[in-house]
Amino acid sequence: GPEAGSASAHPPNYLSAPRNRPEGKVLETVGVFEAPKQHGKYETGQLFLHSVFGYRGIVLFPWQARLYDRDVASPVTEKSENAAGHGSKEVKGKTHTYYQVLIDARDCPHISQRSQTEAVTFLANHDDSRALYAIPGLDYVSHEDILPYSSTDQVPIQHELFERFLMYDQTKVPPFVARDTLCAWQEKNHPWLELSDVHRETTENIRVTVIPFYMGMREAQNSHVYWWRYCIRLENLDSEVVQLRERHWRIFSLSGTLETVRGRGVVGREPVLSKEQPAFQYSSHVSLQASSGHMWGTFRFERPDGSHFDVRIPPFSLESNKDEKTPPSGLHW
Repeated sequence: GPEAGSASAHPPNYLSAPRNRPEGKVLETVGVFEAPKQHGKYETGQLFLHSVFGYRGIVLFPWQARLYDRDVASPVTEKSENAAGHGSKEVKGKTHTYYQVLIDARDCPHISQRSQTEAVTFLANHDDSRALYAIPGLDYVSHEDILPYSSTDQVPIQHELFERFLMYDQTKVPPFVARDTLCAWQEKNHPWLELSDVHRETTENIRVTVIPFYMGMREAQNSHVYWWRYCIRLENLDSEVVQLRERHWRIFSLSGTLETVRGRGVVGREPVLSKEQPAFQYSSHVSLQASSGHMWGTFRFERPDGSHFDVRIPPFSLESNKDEKTPPSGLHW
């Protein structure tokens, strides 16, 4: 405003968030933006704004993933037959940093481009129960989606695990450090939290990113059932509005079965991807009666003129972590 000192002074780039008030939205300052890191990793305790979904969050710890990007041609593209029965380019994985983060609970109601606030789901570790349990507001964020900021607030993120996992230490930058409980929790649940492979492919300017997670094995009627969660992000890189109408999956199991799944939309939604809201993300689960398999398929999209086109879902493998692991132990110490 006009009351700010001399015109030549550049004010810091403040990050504001809407505060709901009956008489309308009031922006309140929540922190100051920092320059995003081109190289190196963000530390535990780094505050950030998600560049696609707009929520406030804090970094718990990094993961190294292999990114298989079908949009980037390898220097040597050998044709090879894959189990899907068609020739495909060998895709080389590149190492890429992802972060395990907490989402601010105040922002959860506003993340409308997500089918649900991301939660990490686990198989409950009671043998009698095949239930899934979820830790809401726990997400995985790619390095380039992070817009870092700093805040003077000692509890800048509202999440039930914030103070369990992090403590304020003004001598550190960023001033939040991992508690022993965070390290113990990561150590204990590492197999279910770890993301190792990320798959990406773009068709007609719609980019599909898939991240599969192994969740564990259950015994059922003298057989073993293996469970995976997979997280899918759809992004419209174009300005034309499109709507997802159908999904068409093929699921191949190492036991030799091939299953076809067709349906309307995804998770009960038929999201519209527009310039204003170009991205949509959701998670789902799949089980196999074998320790590995793979999935691929297409999403059918509709254009405003009523025409349809199919977008490829990059093939991804479902691998169980070979060494036997005890089921996850949730948040009980």
